[in-house]
Amino acid sequence: MTNAFSNTPAAERIIVALDCGRDEAIELAEKLRGRARWVKVGMTLYYACGPSIVAAFKQRGYKVFLDLKLHDIPFQIEGAAKSAALTGADMITMHIAGGQAMLEGAQRGVDAAAAERGDEQSAVTLGITVLTSMDEAALAQIGIERTPAEQVALLAGVAKEASISGVVASPQEAAMLREILGPRAYIVTPGVRPAGADKGDQSRVATPAQAFQNGASHIVIGRPITKAVDPAAAFDDIVAELS
Repeated sequence: MTNAFSNTPAAERIIVALDCGRDEAIELAEKLRGRARWVKVGMTLYYACGPSIVAAFKQRGYKVFLDLKLHDIPFQIEGAAKSAALTGADMITMHIAGGQAMLEGAQRGVDAAAAERGDEQSAVTLGITVLTSMDEAALAQIGIERTPAEQVALLAGVAKEASISGVVASPQEAAMLREILGPRAYIVTPGVRPAGADKGDQSRVATPAQAFQNGASHIVIGRPITKAVDPAAAFDDIVAELS
C-alpha cells in the first residue's frame, strides 16, 4: 500500500531487534554496520545496560528504536518519555491502553527533550496496540471480547486523537491501520518472519514483503537475522527479497 515511506530503501525500513546481552548486541551491531540503519533496544537490553547502550549504538551510526512500552499515569509518562528521548533514542513506545491523556503526556515529554537537546525533530512516538504474541483467546482471558483486529482499530483511534506519530501492531493489521491513520503515520510491525522461518512466540505474523505491501512503514526482525550463522548475509537476503 502506497504511503510516505514507500520510496525509502528497504534497508532503512528494517529494524533489527537486539534482544540479548550487551556483548552480543555490540558484536551484532558491528557485523551489521554499514548495512542495517536501525536497531531495537528492548527491555532485556535496556534494563541491563541503561542509557549507555543507546549511546553505544548512536556512536556506531545507528538509529535506535527504544521499545520500553511505557504505561503509567500521564505525569509519570511525560517524565519517562522525556528521559527516554534524552538518551538520543529516535523512536519510543508506550501502551495506548494508558489512554489519550497519557499519550499526550508522552508527546509533551519527547517534545521537551528535543527542545533541551536542540534537536530539529522530536523522537517518534509509537503507541502499542495488541502484542503480536496475543490472539483472540489471550484477549478474552483479560476480559476483552473483541477480536485482535477490532481491538487494534479501537486503540488506533485513540492514538490518532492524541496526535502521536503512529502505532506498533501486527503486519496483519497494517492495511487497516493505514486507512485509519493516513499515509504519513508510522506503522511499525513486529511479528515479521521471512518465508519458512520459525514463528517463535509470535501469533500474528507475515513475511517482510507482505508487511510492506500491507502498509507498514518499518518492520522489526530479530531472530531470523540475529540467530543466523551469518547475520549480515541474512540481512542482505531480506533486503534483496524486498528490492
